[in-house]
Amino acid sequence: MTEVLTIEDHDGVRTLTMNRPESFNSLTVELKEALITALDSAASDASVRSVVLTGAGKAFCAGQDLKEHVELLRGGDPEPLATVDKHYNRIVTAITTLPKPIIAAVNGMAAGAGASFAYACDLRIVATTTRFLMAFAGVGLSADSGASWTLPRLIGYGRAMEMLLLAKPVDAEEALRIGLVNLVLPAENVLPAAQGLASTMAAGPTTAYAKIKEALLASAGSSLADGLAVEGRTQREAGGSADHREGVEAFVAKRQPEFVGR
Repeated sequence: MTEVLTIEDHDGVRTLTMNRPESFNSLTVELKEALITALDSAASDASVRSVVLTGAGKAFCAGQDLKEHVELLRGGDPEPLATVDKHYNRIVTAITTLPKPIIAAVNGMAAGAGASFAYACDLRIVATTTRFLMAFAGVGLSADSGASWTLPRLIGYGRAMEMLLLAKPVDAEEALRIGLVNLVLPAENVLPAAQGLASTMAAGPTTAYAKIKEALLASAGSSLADGLAVEGRTQREAGGSADHREGVEAFVAKRQPEFVGR
């Protein structure tokens, strides 16, 4: 059987590829559990300094596999949406708290939970053919996979509400215009560009990146005073790192720094 998630390592970059192209990489229990395991492994593996998340074929991820879901409904499963707590919340938490950069290489359609995974990543490089679709309302559901938290922070409350209530697709150029994505490229260039950027970041001060992510995540839902407190702590921690000392020494010596991630 084909693996539903493939993993490739190169120069400190781990690429996770959702690999169900015949189903537009829709999310089965098997794929969701594979993602949880892979993200946890990437977080704890010191040899992994940055991560790329992408999809095989023409789509990034079409969201929940509704064929699997409808079987639960037809079978009278008492908790057909238990996957939200069991899988989706864990995946989005793992992405947002990953102590190293994670870049979404969105090679095509991203819908529902699949789109939400892209929103949770630190940066998004997308194909010109990409469309983002929040289709929850179309099947009588609310938002999940962190979309109600990440999407307003990326594009604002009003635009997020429009995407969720009207289930109107947003194409790549509009996504770039409203700040939903960072870069739009031809489809064949998306993964190489994401891996190239991830490689550059893997050679960077990954301890500082982790502290920046921690500070932004904490400040997104806190008061200014609490945000300043987190900034103070994370800055002290980054300031005590070997990378900070190397960065300063390299600046003074007018040479390129050699960061080691600690």
